Amino acid sequence: MSCAEREKQNDALTAHVLTATSGLSTIAAYLPVGSEPGSVEMLDALVTRGVQVLLPVARNDETGTPTALAWGQYRPGELVDAPFGLREPGPPVSGPATLAEAELVLIPALAVDGRGNRLGRGAGFYDRSLGFVAASVALIAPLYVGEILDKIPAGPHDVPVTHALTADGLVTLG
Repeated sequence: MSCAEREKQNDALTAHVLTATSGLSTIAAYLPVGSEPGSVEMLDALVTRGVQVLLPVARNDETGTPTALAWGQYRPGELVDAPFGLREPGPPVSGPATLAEAELVLIPALAVDGRGNRLGRGAGFYDRSLGFVAASVALIAPLYVGEILDKIPAGPHDVPVTHALTADGLVTLG
């Protein structure tokens, strides 16, 4: 996909996210890595609208095993370098239970299938964290058009997303 097409799709995703979050006060999101869907501009637009945006803080325990994500509030211009080549919110950071405050969760994915199975980056940070989210909260994977696949293998520990969001709009999964 060309940079111009990626930018066009990200602009459409931002518009859809702003619609989906209308009237919400707190959401959880992520900072895109590499060519992942989404943008800092999307996060800035949410904050400008008065939405509190929680961003993940990923850490491993003392044995090197990924833990449930901690969360920090996104403040434009205040991101810090983090492990795993990521950027994250600076202090203060709250524990995994903070995710319970989110009224909607945007989850990074490389692809999803019609059942909501998500292809992530394989560490399981989100699968360890999503148990803190109320069952009524939408778990949305922003994707580029064409990233909804027929079938993605899933294990018993994998937490499915409820929706995919592409430049074409919101798709209910499951």
